[in-house]
Amino acid sequence: MKTQTQTNKARTKKQRIGARIAVAASAAAVAATVWGVATLVDSGHGAPRQNVSRQREAEGSGGNQAPEQAPRIPQGIAHASESGGNAVNITIDDGPDPRWTPQVLDVLAKYDAKATFCMIGPQAKAHPDLVKKVVAAGHRLCDHTMDHDTSMDKKPVAYQEQQILDAKRLIEEAAGGGAKVEYYRAPGGAFTPDSRRIAAANGMRPLGWNVDTKDFGKPGVAAIVAAVKNEIGNGPTVLFHDGGGNRSQTVEALDQVLAWLKEQGRLTGFPVRTS
Repeated sequence: MKTQTQTNKARTKKQRIGARIAVAASAAAVAATVWGVATLVDSGHGAPRQNVSRQREAEGSGGNQAPEQAPRIPQGIAHASESGGNAVNITIDDGPDPRWTPQVLDVLAKYDAKATFCMIGPQAKAHPDLVKKVVAAGHRLCDHTMDHDTSMDKKPVAYQEQQILDAKRLIEEAAGGGAKVEYYRAPGGAFTPDSRRIAAANGMRPLGWNVDTKDFGKPGVAAIVAAVKNEIGNGPTVLFHDGGGNRSQTVEALDQVLAWLKEQGRLTGFPVRTS
């Protein structure tokens, strides 16, 4: 039989084991509680982060704030070249024309030259295939209004806005594929503060010229080429036409001008948009 002393020792041992088990269980409960609290805290932080992100996105896309990636388009009339230096901006007005635009494109491709095509809205709508060819060849698009009204600077602001924005829409629809009209050129240079503002607000840099080849009046190939050579010191942006009548002189003169520019080591580029 166990003595009283042995019985007491056994009872004490059981008590110690029980206490250890209770302590362990308590520690496990505390750990579970801490883990659960940590999980709730993480979930709580995660949700506000997502909401803050959405709120910032909403704030960035609403109101009067422009998207961060969108460059600010100045209202001043551009004449300079993006490429700087001796680069020349070839600009082609009044098309597209089914006879002459393809010939102009062929000459540009011959010299690996780039140009900006200032198109009339209804012409672009009538010849979407040509607009797409211009874009596919790496050239840029310019809005030259709906009706080429050289007196639009004397017309109401609403009329100017209609002429500019309707043409932009038709040109971009004809181009397809998300192509954008990047410039606005007033017919005959009939810019106004309002037309410049309207263009810039719609992502188009007002575009002028430094050299008027006067090819529209068909002065002869030699006269067109001479105009470029004599006036290129005025600045890099040169005005040609692929619409408005017989442009055979323009096509031949453009070929000679591009050959001369190549001999001079002068590259062709695009007008500035944001500076």
